[in-house]
Amino acid sequence: MGRAFVFAAFLVLGGGLAIGWATRPDAWYAALAKPPFNPPNWVFAPVWSLLYVMIAVAGARTWLHGLDRGFALWAAQLVLNFAWTPVFFGLHRPDLALAIIAALLAAILAFIVTRWHADRISAVLFLPYAAWVAFASLLNASIVMLNETV
Repeated sequence: MGRAFVFAAFLVLGGGLAIGWATRPDAWYAALAKPPFNPPNWVFAPVWSLLYVMIAVAGARTWLHGLDRGFALWAAQLVLNFAWTPVFFGLHRPDLALAIIAALLAAILAFIVTRWHADRISAVLFLPYAAWVAFASLLNASIVMLNETV
């Protein structure tokens, strides 16, 4: 598991950090109307760092079980995860980001279902991720609704 985890950690943490650094929240984001349950900005980095470690462990374990549907779902969720930030923060398109995060949540849930019997540990590692992305989906949808132009 050692090399697989190092590779997965480098891919997930490195990719997440690079995308986050390149598309940091800017004045546009600061000016958006946000719901009262919007967490303070400092919460996101530690939450995502922990989730990325869990995603990497699940990815390494899934890789070691073979290139099956579980790994395809793991890869799909990572692509969607990495796509959301540039669309939301870079393109300033929370509406398109909402479609991406909905697909991301579906991929995460499908991964959990697929891995539940094959590798319960990987499935359980994705439960907090699913909860956070469900919350982030609600947050994204609220931002879209609060900032609609009529």
